[in-house]
Amino acid sequence: MTLRLPKADYIPSDLMPVAVADRAPQPSFPAHTHEFCEIVIVWRGNGLHVLNDRPWLVTCGDIFYIRDTDCHSYDAVNCLVLDNIIYCPERFKLGLDWSEMLPRDEEDSPTHWRLTTRGMALARGVILQLVQESRKTDVLSLQLTEALFLQLALVLRRHRYAADRAYALPEGEQLDLLMSAIQVDVGTPFCLTTFCHQHQLAERGLKQLFRQQTGMSIGHYLRQLQLCQAKHLLRSSDRLIGEVAARCGFDDSNYFSVVFTRETGMTPSAWRQQFRTPFQDRQYSLPSR
Repeated sequence: MTLRLPKADYIPSDLMPVAVADRAPQPSFPAHTHEFCEIVIVWRGNGLHVLNDRPWLVTCGDIFYIRDTDCHSYDAVNCLVLDNIIYCPERFKLGLDWSEMLPRDEEDSPTHWRLTTRGMALARGVILQLVQESRKTDVLSLQLTEALFLQLALVLRRHRYAADRAYALPEGEQLDLLMSAIQVDVGTPFCLTTFCHQHQLAERGLKQLFRQQTGMSIGHYLRQLQLCQAKHLLRSSDRLIGEVAARCGFDDSNYFSVVFTRETGMTPSAWRQQFRTPFQDRQYSLPSR
């Protein structure tokens, strides 16, 4: 049975609309839902975040907007540090249209967002104020907490970008440029040397910065992104194993199977099979007409 986390365990006051849960570090945590919504902002480290059965490799700058109906978990965490900005929309008093600032999981809307380096710096300052005000119970603190949450939502809206879509980032933020280039299409070969030459960046320094912020090498990060995409495609589509491998950047399906098995302990076929229902098995076994 999936855990459901109650409001009272995370928001002490029945009137307070927002609270901050500091996870430094975030441990592995089983699948769960909440009686509240939350914004997850990752500061450093890395781990596997599974949201509504889809795995996401997360590291510094990643953002997720979690609804009270969403189910998520954390696994394979490595010094993962994040903040959960917990909020209860029904307690807001400002009368704003929050849907403009808090994206919902719609067909044409991305689920996974990233925050620029500048945005992370601005968000930190607002969150520190939120931590202080959300612990109080007077009327002024309730109002200020909601106002600070609005400020945070606006900062995130201005400085976020969809992780898997092409986005024009300003020059100067090395990590932002690199993350955007890697994530826009994990199935396309990525050459760090070419990237650094195009943006006039020092390759060695960029490698060091990336490891410092994420806890992993660029190559390992890219490989884990490819495997996350492969897991998603194997579970959510009927594509052949070779086609999944190609879409995730593997030219050789045999090599893909070796890497996938080494990382997950299961072959791609076995991974897919564990999510099949008996009805699906019968459906796929029927001869085509």
